[in-house]
Amino acid sequence: MIPSWLAVGTIAFLVAVPMSRLSSRDRRWFNRLRRPHWLTFEGLIPVIWISIFLCGAASANLTWLTQPGTAQTWTLMGLYLALEVVTLAYTPVMCKLRSLKAGTLLGAAGFILGLLLFSLVSQRSAGAAGLLVPFLLWSPVGTFVTWKMIALNPTDSY
Repeated sequence: MIPSWLAVGTIAFLVAVPMSRLSSRDRRWFNRLRRPHWLTFEGLIPVIWISIFLCGAASANLTWLTQPGTAQTWTLMGLYLALEVVTLAYTPVMCKLRSLKAGTLLGAAGFILGLLLFSLVSQRSAGAAGLLVPFLLWSPVGTFVTWKMIALNPTDSY
């Protein structure tokens, strides 16, 4: 039997790798966008997101361990997967559509999904819910930055 932490981590990794690839054209578009002058921490964003995804995987594992294999647990695993997909879709969808509004909407949708997951998970495990807090704190920051970038890049905001 595969340990739950290994299954959760493998699935999270297998979803993340293909979704995180960007074409050079998409990277050029994203890199040329103007950013708010106060965005001085952009270099830390990849480390922050990796930490958040690790917390999310640990949360999913703890949630699984509370009642492994039940229909309710499988539903929660589906919500964890949906949250990962929506969160990871932010950059490729925004870049493919060349739309900061699309990025803002995906960021907001991810935050709402994260709140839903947090409320459901907190009924089972305080530890698993606590591991979702970094996402709930950081996700609105990223969404806010993207929203502020709309005014700085009006031709890329449709």
